[in-house]
Amino acid sequence: MASTLDRRRFVQVGATGFGASLLSGNLGAAPLYQDPAILAAPRQVRMSGDGLGLTALEQGRLLTGLADEGRIVRDSYSNGGTVTQLEEACATLLGKERAVFMPTGTLANHLAVRALAGGEGRAVLQAESHLYNDSGDCVQTLSGITIMPLAPDAATFSLEALREVIARTRSGRVARPVSVISIETPVRRSFGETFDQAELDRVTAFARQEGIRLHLDGARLFLQSAYTGVDVAEYARPFDTVYISLYKYFNAASGAILAGPRALLDDMFHTRRMFGAGLPGAWPFAAPALHYLPGFTDRFRGAVEVSEIFMERIEAHEAFTVERVPRGTNLFRLRVHAADVARFRRRLEEREILLGAPRPDGRILVGVNETWNRQSATELVDAFIAAL
Repeated sequence: MASTLDRRRFVQVGATGFGASLLSGNLGAAPLYQDPAILAAPRQVRMSGDGLGLTALEQGRLLTGLADEGRIVRDSYSNGGTVTQLEEACATLLGKERAVFMPTGTLANHLAVRALAGGEGRAVLQAESHLYNDSGDCVQTLSGITIMPLAPDAATFSLEALREVIARTRSGRVARPVSVISIETPVRRSFGETFDQAELDRVTAFARQEGIRLHLDGARLFLQSAYTGVDVAEYARPFDTVYISLYKYFNAASGAILAGPRALLDDMFHTRRMFGAGLPGAWPFAAPALHYLPGFTDRFRGAVEVSEIFMERIEAHEAFTVERVPRGTNLFRLRVHAADVARFRRRLEEREILLGAPRPDGRILVGVNETWNRQSATELVDAFIAAL
């Protein structure tokens, strides 16, 4: 792992011309200018969220800086320019032939399932998935595909549960077989828990055997990769399509990438426009994501290292209890055994550490992101103890 100084420098830099970085195999990127978030708060650690949490002002300054350096090329209705550069970079990292920009993850998931289903059949997914809970029944309402949720209150469904539902759909008086399986990992509603890898291998192998197509909701896939050491392309390999978020930790104001085979995605921009999502200009979303994409995994692994040392040391103090999520990623729960937690949080803020408020059960949900690179684990632990 890089030293604390090296990790801070990682966060301060953006991308060089992406093509040069990609060709050289170096996604660490050389410094061009310091990002506005670093200039505004070089030591501020946000212990919530997946990304840097750029303000509107910081977003504006970032876009201005990128434009001044000639690193933004306008697109035309979300095609060409910086958007295409981002699509090509993401397709390469994900090991897919093609990638398409989408303004939201909701649309990316929807259009992937729609395309894979080919207009018929049913789709299986987790009951805790974003597509089932937070997308307004878009797949059912707008594309007429029946959704079959499995494993409520769990991040993983078993191959046995999948076999049962597939057998039931095939044996009905009117056969409506399962044509698509969508899997989300990590699962946000399960606080970043990942889909069990052994079960995932069984499910994907069975799907291939049965001719069922596969979609991966990998909105936070790069976070999972940093924790497990498994490359994102390896996670995406068994799936026909994969979606990643651009705003959660690549710090765009909005946006998503859907990657998969050319045969499926080359003309996807027509369907995107049919759903009202052919934005006349998507470069304000693509440019920040393209800026933060190179070297992200290395930078985030540095933040993970800081957080792991922090948790190990803070657990040894009687005033703190750390609760990890089984098969978790960047979220954990913290209990602060102090008479006045509000005052404790204010004292941390004076040391440029922003800790969220306790939930009704008294636990604080803590998120690890790139800002954890801005202070060392020792500095964070010392600040927590001093704030009691």
